[in-house]
Amino acid sequence: MAAGRALAALLAALLAASAQLLQREGSFTISLRTVDNITVMIKLRPGVPMGCQIRVKTFIRSELKIKPGENVTFTFTCSTPEKYFIMEIQKNIDCVSGPCPFGDVHLYPPGLPRLNRTFIWDVKASTKAGLELKFSTPWLRQIEPGESCPDFIRYNINSCIDMATVNIGTFCRNGSVSRVKLLGGVIMSLHLPWDSPLTTSGFSIANRASIKRLCIIESILKGESSVTLMSPNYPLGFPEDELMTWQFVIPSNMRASVFFHNYSLSNCERKEERVEYYIPGSLSNPEVFKLSDSQPANIAGSFNLSLQGCDQDAQNPGILRLLFQVVVQHPQVDENVTHLVDLSKEWNMTVTIHFEGWPSRIPVMSEPICLICKDPRTCDRVLTLVSGTVYKISFLCKDLSRLRITAEKGISCVDLRWCQKKIYSLSVPKAITQLPIQLHKFIWKLLAHDLINIEITSPSLKLQQHVPEQRCNTSYSYSIVSTTTPETELNVGVFCPGGSIEKIQMRNNVTISLKTFGKGFLNESNRQDLKMSFVPHIKDECSFTVSPDPKAKVYLQTPNWPYGLPPYISVSWYIVVPSKQVARLGFSKDRMGIACETGRAYVNIKEETQGAEETVRREDELLPEPRNMYHDFWVNISNCKPVDKTQLTLQFRVTFGDKQIDLGVILAVVAGAGVLAAIGLTVCCVKKK
Repeated sequence: MAAGRALAALLAALLAASAQLLQREGSFTISLRTVDNITVMIKLRPGVPMGCQIRVKTFIRSELKIKPGENVTFTFTCSTPEKYFIMEIQKNIDCVSGPCPFGDVHLYPPGLPRLNRTFIWDVKASTKAGLELKFSTPWLRQIEPGESCPDFIRYNINSCIDMATVNIGTFCRNGSVSRVKLLGGVIMSLHLPWDSPLTTSGFSIANRASIKRLCIIESILKGESSVTLMSPNYPLGFPEDELMTWQFVIPSNMRASVFFHNYSLSNCERKEERVEYYIPGSLSNPEVFKLSDSQPANIAGSFNLSLQGCDQDAQNPGILRLLFQVVVQHPQVDENVTHLVDLSKEWNMTVTIHFEGWPSRIPVMSEPICLICKDPRTCDRVLTLVSGTVYKISFLCKDLSRLRITAEKGISCVDLRWCQKKIYSLSVPKAITQLPIQLHKFIWKLLAHDLINIEITSPSLKLQQHVPEQRCNTSYSYSIVSTTTPETELNVGVFCPGGSIEKIQMRNNVTISLKTFGKGFLNESNRQDLKMSFVPHIKDECSFTVSPDPKAKVYLQTPNWPYGLPPYISVSWYIVVPSKQVARLGFSKDRMGIACETGRAYVNIKEETQGAEETVRREDELLPEPRNMYHDFWVNISNCKPVDKTQLTLQFRVTFGDKQIDLGVILAVVAGAGVLAAIGLTVCCVKKK
């Protein structure tokens, strides 16, 4: 039985293919009634070389026009005419001088050849009446100019008022636009590919009273969804001093939010361009907004949105255009839960709550929306809070893990007499950490006047420099950048808590960025101990104080890694050696690896003890061998101006261990004690005698 079904299917496929081949190679007859007022035009596809022609009786031609009342039989001189020809079927409908054929619009005439075809309905109507285009499900979706439809079936709607034509929009199937009402006439076109199985137009035409505006577009949104719409003529200008309306039909238990993604304004002489909202139940209908305003959000149920143009400057009219999105969501379970953000005691600080990836990433319009609201109707994807204010915010978002916080605070000092003794805490305020949103980054911009420098300390936790041999694995880290000159930045490095660096002193302005990794920061935020103060001028561009725990192993590297120290920059490390400990200092390579164009590069090492000799190496010398340091010591690295393609990057390590007492010293002490004992015994014997 299975074999029988397979044979039947094969025969059906062969019959279909044969029918298609006969249609391609056979003749076609198009008969047009005069009363239908339809014209059919077959012409060559633009840009395609002539490889096929049309035969009418004994005549060969490259295009064919069939007028109302004509009956024409023709064939093609090739088997694949769809590669070479397109077809336009235009029906003219006069609703001014006679009755209109309202109702469903049919694809007529039948029996057309399988070519890419465009059906055009040119409806002339009085501006005192309105026409309504009603679309059958699955309705329509507006697309931007140049965008294509997945099934290549495309609708285009043009409004005709007097002699002016306005492009209402281009649409694909499968959307939410259910109805378009127009003032005056309309030119409606439907573009079908040659292999489209579509047999109906998908819309009907009805007569309506005057709508007293350019057009009304109805969009029905069911469940969680979104729609993107554009003003007529987009991206060109909306007609001068015109009015249009979008009607959104939304279930009353859903919430809608409006976002303007792209707009521009014309130059108005009279009136003002604006949008007006009619929201059922609102006490202030219509609600008027500028296009530059944040648009309403969290609207319960259906509403209307109107765009009003103005009288434009004749010399410089400009362009009014708008592309916007309406997002419909279920009410969130916690939409009425407000979070208090008290920034009243903060100063010079901003807090921005945003979607992940902001500002470099622009979310696609199909992406689920997370909104931050500072009142029930003022919501946006990005909300910035400023210091000195108390906010009550809420969230319209199913998944708060898609939101982030970025904050910035400025601290400055102009006169050292006023700020030298003050210690500033560089910790994230509780107003931020108590929110159910992950902190992405907190930035401190520290501004110091000339001859005033900045000191960073971490008294209890201390800092660890993030290097390949000793990576940070904490829930947050600090990136420190010093602005050495207006054109040059010195990337001091990335640091995390739990190391040996107790203090960093830097010249000029400094930016410290705390960046979090995962949710662990909430648990560790209470332990932040980073402090900052302004200090007098220091000698080096950057100076570290390293105070390790006993038996620690510390890895340190020059700033601006791996791009090298800027020319003529000097950096120093003061390393504290714990009592009863010895430090072993070693470099990761045997040479500096640079050649100097001007100046010299040096590595200086010196212990902080009386009479200690300083070890100095130039860029053309071998670096010191690993050595033991018994006292606190300095390591200083200063750069020259290197020749092209050479950079000064040095890394060194310091390991600590217990001091070992030398055996020779022990024997000398024992021998000395024996000699003293013998002398004492001799003296004693002499006295007795």
